Amino acid sequence: MRIHDISLPISARLPVWPGDPPVVVSFHQHLERGDGCTLSHLSLSTHAGTHVDAPAHFLAGGTTVDTLALAALIGPALVVDVGPVSAITAAVLWDLAIPLQVERLLFRTRNSAKWAAGEERFGEDFVAITEDGAQWLVERKVRLVGVDYLSVAPFAAPEPTHRVLLAAGVLVVEGLNLHDVVPGDYELVCLPLRLEGTDGAPARAVLIERDCP
Repeated sequence: MRIHDISLPISARLPVWPGDPPVVVSFHQHLERGDGCTLSHLSLSTHAGTHVDAPAHFLAGGTTVDTLALAALIGPALVVDVGPVSAITAAVLWDLAIPLQVERLLFRTRNSAKWAAGEERFGEDFVAITEDGAQWLVERKVRLVGVDYLSVAPFAAPEPTHRVLLAAGVLVVEGLNLHDVVPGDYELVCLPLRLEGTDGAPARAVLIERDCP
């Protein structure tokens, strides 16, 4: 068994969506200052780094992250490489020949090269899913969608894609790093922090590859 950690390290160098609060890590106490223990303090948004969007993120009265069904966040997943496309449209999805039974779908795009290169500035030119692509996923009854940048939706139009997916109960995982992951079948384990009443939460996500050499 091989485990691929597809989560982004959380640090002050992590890019965030423009206007979101930055990640701040400080030490409330530290052994090197003569304190009895080291105790860190963390400040960040619920959508920093690798995270899960809850319906409440875009839908008034929507489900919050602490009540999401864990069964949808754990189970078989397919990683697909979309190639050099600039957006994941319905037409692109048709061309990928994704099997009908897939419930958890993770998209590897050129975005993952940004994480591999250690980019620390937010880039607006990331590959994302268009509204018609989101509708395609809903019609195919996909339960979970994962993307390798900080939004499942294009920078210029963040609402339509989110609303289509979240209104249909599709869970959204953003900020994955799939650079070193070979496309194929895996078992996904993605557990967001159980933050009561919030619209999302940072998560640790891994892919498990079984029967590997």
